This record gives sequence, C-alpha cells and structure tokens, in this order.
Amino acid sequence: MKPLIYHNPACGTSRNTLAMIEASGETPDVIEYLISPPTRERLVELLTLMELPPRELLRRKGTPYEELNLDDPALTDDQLLDAMIAHPILINRPIVVTDKGARLCRPSERVLDLLDNPVATFTKEDGEIIHHSGEAK
Repeated sequence: MKPLIYHNPACGTSRNTLAMIEASGETPDVIEYLISPPTRERLVELLTLMELPPRELLRRKGTPYEELNLDDPALTDDQLLDAMIAHPILINRPIVVTDKGARLCRPSERVLDLLDNPVATFTKEDGEIIHHSGEAK
C-alpha cells in the first residue's frame, strides 16, 4: 500500500511530513482534507487505527474550537465527531496511513516509523535537523 496523507499545504508540520515521506522514496496519495474531508465513517476508522478518542484529534488553534465550546467535558464522542465533520479544520493533521499503521504525525518525524525505508536525516523547513535511528518511538 502506498502511504496516504491527510494533508493541509498551509501547515508547516504537514508540509514537513509530506517532504519526509517523499525524501524516503515514497510517492504518497495526498488528500487535502479541507477540500476533500473524510466521511464520518472514515474518520471513525482513522481514529480506531490510531487508537485515539475523538477529543485527542481536535485541533484548537485557528479553528472554531472555542466558539463551539468543544472544551466542554460533557460533550460525547458523537458530538465531537459531528463538529469535526461540520468543520474539517477541527481535524488535527497530518494523518498518515501505511501498511505499518496510522498516526497523527505531530511532530512530523513521527511519520518515519511508518515508512519502509525512512530517510536517516532530514532538515525541516525551520532548519531543525532530524536524525532517525530506525527504532520505533
């Protein structure tokens, strides 16, 4: 299976993750999730693959998170999913899926453990140099 990335080109973390995948010799399927958001069913599947509850996938910065009062602990997982489907910007990114699993890649170097032949060294957009030992984190 080709790597799949739910990507936002306006996000530096997402750009770095995509660049690490490509530097590792992979040509991923790229889904710009703000243009083509996942269905509710697919979002539930991704959360299951990542072993995350919906609250852990919520993005706060630059979203209607506060306006929608999503910090209310009484909100159910279904209500949080409804909010993410109605406002895809609330879905944190990037999400990468490979044969090795699925992961929210924040920080971006978390993608390296999902790749068959990860690049050993990578320089992020901000100049930070990442060294990958090949050991799972």
